[in-house]
Amino acid sequence: MMSRVFALIFAVVLPLTAIHAGEYNPVLDIGDTVQPWENLPGTDGEPHSWKELKNKKTIIVAFTCNTCPYAVDYQERIKALAQKWENDDRVAVIAVNSNLIDEDSLEAMKERAQTEKFTFPYLKDEKQELGKAWGATRTPEFFVIDGERKVVYMGAMDDDTNAAEATVNYVNQAIKATLAGKKPEVQETVAIGCNIRYKRSRR
Repeated sequence: MMSRVFALIFAVVLPLTAIHAGEYNPVLDIGDTVQPWENLPGTDGEPHSWKELKNKKTIIVAFTCNTCPYAVDYQERIKALAQKWENDDRVAVIAVNSNLIDEDSLEAMKERAQTEKFTFPYLKDEKQELGKAWGATRTPEFFVIDGERKVVYMGAMDDDTNAAEATVNYVNQAIKATLAGKKPEVQETVAIGCNIRYKRSRR
């Protein structure tokens, strides 16, 4: 009888732990290898693939969009992040938009990139496959990936959505730690922002 109880508990708990991979991410855990992307259209009119980043030791991917107020507020901080690391050939900053609404279309993204003078690739996840594979749920949401293409940090960029009140930049800390061959002190935080507008699938 007791063995049956343990078997039942194991059968219930195992799927639950498998579903929730990270502390806050529903798919990925720290140390997981991320799914690469192939031929995602960018605002520069070119397709972009993971192979372009093969020589990078640290990759920062920001899931963002044109429409979320939080994402708009973080535009300047993402631009500053890209500028901070633009002269370091080991580092790449990439922005990805997985929303499927007119205001987040590729054409609208091109206008935003031009107006805001983005110096980093801004890619359209048209099939929403990348966002789902990475467990991205918010805009903005940040991932720091190491040279082995494993997650070393994921979550919010910093400790306050108000730029004037932010004192700790988790993404910058993770970049510096990764380049030094160390693990960042903080590896996962809650991403605060709007929900990514995934297309609902019929059950």
